[in-house]
Amino acid sequence: MTTPLLSVAPSPAFWVAAIAYAAAAVALFAVLAGSTKLRPIALALVATAFVAHGVDIGWRGTLGVHPAASVREALGFLSWILSGGYLLASVRYRLTLGGVVVMPISLVLLLCARLSPAGSPEDFSALGRIHISLATVGVGVFALAGALSAIYLVEERALKRKKFDSLALKDKAAPLEPLDRMSHRLIWVGFPIFTVALVLGAMWTARLGENLDRPEYALAAVTWLSFAALLVARQIYGWRGRRAARLTLAGFATALAVLAIYLVRRMLG
Repeated sequence: MTTPLLSVAPSPAFWVAAIAYAAAAVALFAVLAGSTKLRPIALALVATAFVAHGVDIGWRGTLGVHPAASVREALGFLSWILSGGYLLASVRYRLTLGGVVVMPISLVLLLCARLSPAGSPEDFSALGRIHISLATVGVGVFALAGALSAIYLVEERALKRKKFDSLALKDKAAPLEPLDRMSHRLIWVGFPIFTVALVLGAMWTARLGENLDRPEYALAAVTWLSFAALLVARQIYGWRGRRAARLTLAGFATALAVLAIYLVRRMLG
Protein backbone atom coordinates (compact mmCIF):
# COMPACT_ATOMS: atom_id res chain seq x y z
CA MET A 1 0.00 0.00 0.00
CA THR A 2 1.43 3.39 -0.99
CA THR A 3 1.96 6.06 1.62
CA PRO A 4 -0.47 8.95 1.12
CA LEU A 5 1.13 12.16 -0.06
CA LEU A 6 0.71 14.83 2.59
CA SER A 7 2.19 17.80 0.84
CA VAL A 8 4.03 19.08 -2.21
CA ALA A 9 6.22 22.10 -2.83
CA PRO A 10 4.34 25.42 -3.01
CA SER A 11 3.22 26.27 -6.53
CA PRO A 12 3.91 29.59 -8.27
CA ALA A 13 0.21 30.40 -7.77
CA PHE A 14 0.74 30.15 -4.01
CA TRP A 15 3.36 32.90 -4.08
CA VAL A 16 1.12 35.07 -6.27
CA ALA A 17 -1.74 34.57 -3.80
CA ALA A 18 0.46 35.35 -0.79
CA ILE A 19 1.80 38.55 -2.33
CA ALA A 20 -1.67 39.61 -3.49
CA TYR A 21 -3.15 39.02 -0.02
CA ALA A 22 -0.44 41.18 1.56
CA ALA A 23 -0.81 43.91 -1.07
CA ALA A 24 -4.61 43.85 -0.73
CA ALA A 25 -4.34 44.33 3.04
CA VAL A 26 -2.09 47.36 2.56
CA ALA A 27 -4.32 48.83 -0.16
CA LEU A 28 -7.49 48.34 1.89
CA PHE A 29 -5.87 50.05 4.86
CA ALA A 30 -4.93 52.95 2.60
CA VAL A 31 -8.57 53.16 1.42
CA LEU A 32 -9.74 53.15 5.02
CA ALA A 33 -7.27 55.93 5.81
CA GLY A 34 -8.73 58.12 3.09
CA SER A 35 -7.24 57.07 -0.26
CA THR A 36 -10.60 56.05 -1.71
CA LYS A 37 -9.26 56.06 -5.28
CA LEU A 38 -7.36 52.88 -4.41
CA ARG A 39 -10.59 50.92 -3.77
CA PRO A 40 -10.79 49.34 -7.27
CA ILE A 41 -7.13 48.37 -7.03
CA ALA A 42 -7.64 46.89 -3.56
CA LEU A 43 -10.61 44.79 -4.70
CA ALA A 44 -8.70 43.73 -7.81
CA LEU A 45 -5.87 42.51 -5.56
CA VAL A 46 -8.38 40.58 -3.42
CA ALA A 47 -9.79 38.98 -6.57
CA THR A 48 -6.28 38.16 -7.80
CA ALA A 49 -5.41 36.53 -4.49
CA PHE A 50 -8.65 34.53 -4.51
CA VAL A 51 -8.15 33.26 -8.07
CA ALA A 52 -4.47 32.44 -7.55
CA HIS A 53 -5.31 30.67 -4.30
CA GLY A 54 -7.95 28.62 -6.11
CA VAL A 55 -5.46 27.70 -8.83
CA ASP A 56 -3.00 26.59 -6.14
CA ILE A 57 -5.65 24.39 -4.50
CA GLY A 58 -6.53 22.87 -7.89
CA TRP A 59 -2.89 22.26 -8.78
CA ARG A 60 -2.29 20.48 -5.49
CA GLY A 61 -5.42 18.41 -6.12
CA THR A 62 -4.02 17.16 -9.43
CA LEU A 63 -1.04 15.86 -7.45
CA GLY A 64 -3.27 14.03 -4.96
CA VAL A 65 -3.10 16.64 -2.17
CA HIS A 66 -6.66 17.90 -1.86
CA PRO A 67 -8.31 20.08 0.85
CA ALA A 68 -9.37 17.07 2.94
CA ALA A 69 -5.95 15.39 2.85
CA SER A 70 -4.86 16.89 6.17
CA VAL A 71 -5.59 19.66 8.63
CA ARG A 72 -2.95 21.79 6.89
CA GLU A 73 -4.77 21.53 3.58
CA ALA A 74 -8.08 22.23 5.33
CA LEU A 75 -6.60 25.47 6.69
CA GLY A 76 -5.65 26.51 3.17
CA PHE A 77 -9.19 25.79 2.01
CA LEU A 78 -10.58 27.75 4.97
CA SER A 79 -8.46 30.73 3.96
CA TRP A 80 -9.83 30.51 0.42
CA ILE A 81 -13.45 30.37 1.65
CA LEU A 82 -12.84 33.38 3.88
CA SER A 83 -11.38 35.52 1.10
CA GLY A 84 -14.07 34.45 -1.36
CA GLY A 85 -16.83 35.24 1.10
CA TYR A 86 -15.37 38.67 1.76
CA LEU A 87 -15.10 39.34 -1.98
CA LEU A 88 -18.74 38.33 -2.50
CA ALA A 89 -19.97 40.46 0.42
CA SER A 90 -17.99 43.44 -0.88
CA VAL A 91 -20.07 43.46 -4.06
CA ARG A 92 -23.02 44.83 -2.06
CA TYR A 93 -21.45 46.62 0.90
CA ARG A 94 -18.26 48.56 1.50
CA LEU A 95 -16.55 46.33 4.03
CA THR A 96 -13.17 47.99 3.91
CA LEU A 97 -12.59 47.58 7.63
CA GLY A 98 -13.42 43.88 7.32
CA GLY A 99 -10.93 43.50 4.48
CA VAL A 100 -8.17 45.03 6.61
CA VAL A 101 -8.82 42.18 9.06
CA VAL A 102 -9.73 39.34 6.68
CA MET A 103 -6.82 39.68 4.26
CA PRO A 104 -4.06 39.26 6.89
CA ILE A 105 -5.97 36.33 8.42
CA SER A 106 -6.29 34.67 5.01
CA LEU A 107 -2.58 35.24 4.42
CA VAL A 108 -1.55 33.77 7.78
CA LEU A 109 -3.81 30.73 7.31
CA LEU A 110 -2.41 30.16 3.82
CA LEU A 111 1.20 30.42 5.03
CA CYS A 112 0.47 27.97 7.87
CA ALA A 113 -1.14 25.59 5.40
CA ARG A 114 1.72 25.64 2.94
CA LEU A 115 4.89 26.30 4.95
CA SER A 116 4.31 24.52 8.29
CA PRO A 117 5.73 21.00 8.83
CA ALA A 118 3.59 18.32 7.21
CA GLY A 119 3.76 15.93 10.17
CA SER A 120 3.32 12.18 9.91
CA PRO A 121 1.39 10.64 7.00
CA GLU A 122 -2.19 9.65 7.74
CA ASP A 123 -4.53 7.75 5.44
CA PHE A 124 -8.00 9.19 6.04
CA SER A 125 -11.05 7.10 5.20
CA ALA A 126 -13.85 8.47 3.04
CA LEU A 127 -15.78 9.25 6.22
CA GLY A 128 -12.83 11.19 7.59
CA ARG A 129 -12.41 13.19 4.39
CA ILE A 130 -16.10 14.11 4.30
CA HIS A 131 -15.94 15.13 7.97
CA ILE A 132 -12.90 17.36 7.38
CA SER A 133 -14.42 18.93 4.26
CA LEU A 134 -17.74 19.75 5.92
CA ALA A 135 -16.08 20.97 9.11
CA THR A 136 -13.85 23.29 7.08
CA VAL A 137 -16.80 24.73 5.15
CA GLY A 138 -18.78 25.17 8.38
CA VAL A 139 -15.91 26.93 10.14
CA GLY A 140 -15.34 29.06 7.03
CA VAL A 141 -18.94 30.27 7.14
CA PHE A 142 -18.61 30.92 10.88
CA ALA A 143 -15.43 32.88 10.15
CA LEU A 144 -17.30 35.16 7.77
CA ALA A 145 -20.05 35.65 10.37
CA GLY A 146 -17.36 36.40 12.94
CA ALA A 147 -15.73 38.98 10.66
CA LEU A 148 -19.07 40.76 10.18
CA SER A 149 -19.70 40.62 13.93
CA ALA A 150 -16.30 42.15 14.62
CA ILE A 151 -17.06 44.98 12.19
CA TYR A 152 -20.42 45.47 13.90
CA LEU A 153 -18.85 45.78 17.35
CA VAL A 154 -16.20 48.25 16.18
CA GLU A 155 -18.72 50.43 14.32
CA GLU A 156 -21.28 50.25 17.14
CA ARG A 157 -18.68 51.31 19.68
CA ALA A 158 -17.58 54.24 17.52
CA LEU A 159 -21.19 55.37 17.07
CA LYS A 160 -21.91 55.02 20.78
CA ARG A 161 -18.92 57.22 21.61
CA LYS A 162 -19.87 59.60 18.76
CA LYS A 163 -16.46 59.21 17.13
CA PHE A 164 -17.74 59.80 13.61
CA ASP A 165 -14.27 60.53 12.28
CA SER A 166 -12.81 57.19 13.39
CA LEU A 167 -11.48 54.66 10.88
CA ALA A 168 -14.40 52.36 11.68
CA LEU A 169 -16.89 54.80 10.17
CA LYS A 170 -14.86 56.07 7.25
CA ASP A 171 -15.35 55.05 3.63
CA LYS A 172 -19.14 54.84 4.05
CA ALA A 173 -19.06 51.86 6.37
CA ALA A 174 -21.83 49.26 6.12
CA PRO A 175 -24.93 50.00 8.26
CA LEU A 176 -25.21 48.08 11.52
CA GLU A 177 -28.52 46.36 10.78
CA PRO A 178 -27.36 44.71 7.52
CA LEU A 179 -24.17 43.55 9.25
CA ASP A 180 -26.20 41.90 12.01
CA ARG A 181 -28.61 40.38 9.49
CA MET A 182 -25.86 38.97 7.24
CA SER A 183 -24.05 37.45 10.20
CA HIS A 184 -27.28 35.77 11.32
CA ARG A 185 -27.94 34.34 7.85
CA LEU A 186 -24.42 32.99 7.61
CA ILE A 187 -24.81 31.21 10.94
CA TRP A 188 -28.03 29.63 9.69
CA VAL A 189 -26.05 28.33 6.70
CA GLY A 190 -22.99 27.16 8.64
CA PHE A 191 -24.76 25.57 11.61
CA PRO A 192 -26.34 22.56 9.82
CA ILE A 193 -23.12 21.96 7.90
CA PHE A 194 -21.09 22.00 11.11
CA THR A 195 -23.68 19.78 12.83
CA VAL A 196 -23.36 17.10 10.15
CA ALA A 197 -19.56 17.40 10.33
CA LEU A 198 -19.70 16.92 14.11
CA VAL A 199 -21.88 13.79 13.81
CA LEU A 200 -19.64 12.31 11.12
CA GLY A 201 -16.58 13.15 13.22
CA ALA A 202 -18.02 11.26 16.20
CA MET A 203 -18.74 8.26 13.94
CA TRP A 204 -15.24 8.41 12.49
CA THR A 205 -13.67 8.60 15.95
CA ALA A 206 -15.77 5.63 17.10
CA ARG A 207 -14.62 3.56 14.11
CA LEU A 208 -11.01 4.38 14.89
CA GLY A 209 -11.54 3.26 18.47
CA GLU A 210 -10.29 6.56 19.90
CA ASN A 211 -11.49 8.12 23.15
CA LEU A 212 -13.52 11.32 23.16
CA ASP A 213 -11.53 12.90 26.00
CA ARG A 214 -9.26 15.03 23.78
CA PRO A 215 -9.56 18.81 24.21
CA GLU A 216 -10.38 19.41 20.53
CA TYR A 217 -13.50 17.26 20.82
CA ALA A 218 -14.71 19.20 23.85
CA LEU A 219 -14.02 22.52 22.08
CA ALA A 220 -15.90 21.35 18.99
CA ALA A 221 -18.90 20.59 21.22
CA VAL A 222 -18.59 24.04 22.83
CA THR A 223 -18.55 25.59 19.34
CA TRP A 224 -21.75 23.77 18.41
CA LEU A 225 -23.43 24.72 21.70
CA SER A 226 -22.42 28.38 21.27
CA PHE A 227 -24.02 28.71 17.86
CA ALA A 228 -27.04 26.61 18.85
CA ALA A 229 -27.57 28.89 21.85
CA LEU A 230 -27.19 31.95 19.62
CA LEU A 231 -29.83 30.74 17.15
CA VAL A 232 -32.23 29.91 19.98
CA ALA A 233 -31.59 33.23 21.73
CA ARG A 234 -32.23 35.20 18.53
CA GLN A 235 -35.37 33.25 17.69
CA ILE A 236 -36.97 33.12 21.14
CA TYR A 237 -35.49 36.01 23.11
CA GLY A 238 -34.85 38.40 20.24
CA TRP A 239 -31.11 38.72 20.73
CA ARG A 240 -29.64 41.21 18.28
CA GLY A 241 -26.70 43.48 17.91
CA ARG A 242 -23.90 43.49 20.45
CA ARG A 243 -24.84 40.37 22.41
CA ALA A 244 -25.29 38.30 19.27
CA ALA A 245 -22.02 39.61 17.82
CA ARG A 246 -20.07 38.74 20.97
CA LEU A 247 -21.47 35.21 21.11
CA THR A 248 -20.68 34.76 17.41
CA LEU A 249 -17.06 35.74 18.01
CA ALA A 250 -16.86 33.44 21.04
CA GLY A 251 -18.16 30.51 18.98
CA PHE A 252 -15.73 31.18 16.17
CA ALA A 253 -12.84 31.50 18.64
CA THR A 254 -13.49 27.98 19.95
CA ALA A 255 -13.74 26.66 16.37
CA LEU A 256 -10.39 28.26 15.56
CA ALA A 257 -8.91 26.70 18.71
CA VAL A 258 -10.02 23.26 17.48
CA LEU A 259 -8.18 23.78 14.19
CA ALA A 260 -5.09 25.05 16.00
CA ILE A 261 -4.96 21.97 18.24
CA TYR A 262 -5.37 19.64 15.27
CA LEU A 263 -2.64 21.47 13.36
CA VAL A 264 -0.15 21.31 16.23
CA ARG A 265 -0.97 17.66 16.88
CA ARG A 266 -0.38 16.70 13.22
CA MET A 267 2.81 18.75 13.01
CA LEU A 268 4.18 16.91 16.03
CA GLY A 269 3.12 13.59 14.57
